[in-house]
Amino acid sequence: MNPTKELIYKKDTNLKLFVVTVLLTGLAYGLYRGVQDNYLAEIVHITEFERGIVEFFRELPGLLLVFILAAMYRFSETNVFKVGTAVMLAGVLGLLFTGSSKVVVILFMVVFSTGEHVVMPIKSSMSLYLAQKDKGGTSLGITSAIGKGGNILGYLVVSIIFFVFARLGFSRQDTVAFKTVYALAAALLVGSTLVALAMKESGQRVKRSRLYVRRKFFTFYMLEVFYGARKQIFLTFAPYVLILVYGATTTTISLLLAICALFGMLLSPAIGRIIDRLGYKVVMVADTLILVAVCLLYGFAHRLFPMHIAFYVVMVNFVLDSIISLASMASNVYVMDLSDNREELTATLTTGISVNHFISVLIALLGGFIWKVVGIEVLFTISAILGVVNSIFAATITKPKPR
Repeated sequence: MNPTKELIYKKDTNLKLFVVTVLLTGLAYGLYRGVQDNYLAEIVHITEFERGIVEFFRELPGLLLVFILAAMYRFSETNVFKVGTAVMLAGVLGLLFTGSSKVVVILFMVVFSTGEHVVMPIKSSMSLYLAQKDKGGTSLGITSAIGKGGNILGYLVVSIIFFVFARLGFSRQDTVAFKTVYALAAALLVGSTLVALAMKESGQRVKRSRLYVRRKFFTFYMLEVFYGARKQIFLTFAPYVLILVYGATTTTISLLLAICALFGMLLSPAIGRIIDRLGYKVVMVADTLILVAVCLLYGFAHRLFPMHIAFYVVMVNFVLDSIISLASMASNVYVMDLSDNREELTATLTTGISVNHFISVLIALLGGFIWKVVGIEVLFTISAILGVVNSIFAATITKPKPR
């Protein structure tokens, strides 16, 4: 192990296996995410209003996460991590081997989402506790960069597959290319699950309350509410704007996601170090000015520019939003500073995800309705306002006294 890594991480036999699992899962997710929106629009024929309904069900596992993890309270974090990876595999296998009816597709998207959300807080917790003291932000940044690296490869593979199939004469409505991508994602998740199964027990089992609410975490909960709301608008509707309004193909969307992931991989460690050096409060507040411009341009570009120019403006803003979202690591470091022990950290991160998703499922339903009734201009203006409120709460943070 090189000296730099030793300064960041503790000596732990699970470190290398954890990193490999993060990489393989990131690659599989890149394949899955690279085709998701085009699959829904072109194969399943989901409208902009129905897209919000799909997202409502897809985000339910996040809302119910505290109850899902409560059912596994006897498991160690390592075992929960293994279960989550296997559930993601089950979701992709369902999409690969079943038809493209709306109900079936939504069902297996929910299965995949369940595994993804189970892994989410555990991955953050493991990253923080594999790190040396005061290196939590750097560790989260490196973990994020590894996952983003996998995403990039996945997105590029999607672009190549769809480019080749288009050259062979397959139309955008043909399922062969989509099924090929799902088959590759399933193979990678098989590997990820096998590697995760080789991880040793982490020792002490972490009990999780059904809902861990403490007054000292109030600001964190509020940050999760407003961040979750504004981010859900982008996550759900930004790709659909590109596809339905500007006609973006699967190749275009996957290349754009690859660019986002590349910036994420390159900038995540730097942002992690900035969080450690300048503090999480500065990082959480600083992204607001960029966010407001991003949201407003995304919603009004087609009003301000000719369509061919607006298309490029929207794509640039799509990438900028992905960069801004990297700052969400800061809230995890904030929780670690407030937490008395590892059990409290994991329980709070898990509750935070559920709080985040409570507003997300509402925004998903309302977002499609708002788009249909009053247009994307109002939808992304709301996103900008939510971002501003998020930063107002971040500005109230005071660093806890050292214990």
